[in-house]
Amino acid sequence: MSDPIKVGDILPETVIGPFDAPSLARYAEVSGDANPLHLDDAVAAAIGLAAPPVHGMKLLAAFEPMLRAWRGDLVIASLAGKFVQPILRGETVRLSGRVLRATENEIFVRLVAYGAARAPGIVGEATLRPRPAT
Repeated sequence: MSDPIKVGDILPETVIGPFDAPSLARYAEVSGDANPLHLDDAVAAAIGLAAPPVHGMKLLAAFEPMLRAWRGDLVIASLAGKFVQPILRGETVRLSGRVLRATENEIFVRLVAYGAARAPGIVGEATLRPRPAT
């Protein structure tokens, strides 16, 4: 049995990236999100970015393995996020989380992805529930 989860528990930080141009192109192809903003330096520069931003959904999806690694006895019931500022190609990304609510049947976690600017790129939340017995 795993340790009880308490309000205020901090999830182990996970570091991902940096993502390069070929990995963003592969993600664009499989996701269907070929917005040139994510792929073309000139398009990114035209709106004042130093490099193309990483696809937000690619970053949001990175929380799933982080949550599984933290507590394999739980399943994700919901995952959502707000994209606050771009995280750019070439940046290392730090994922973190904190338990805000914990009951026997449901855990609510605040999630944050930080890029090089050290300000949140994504602020998200996840609801986790105990893994059903098999």
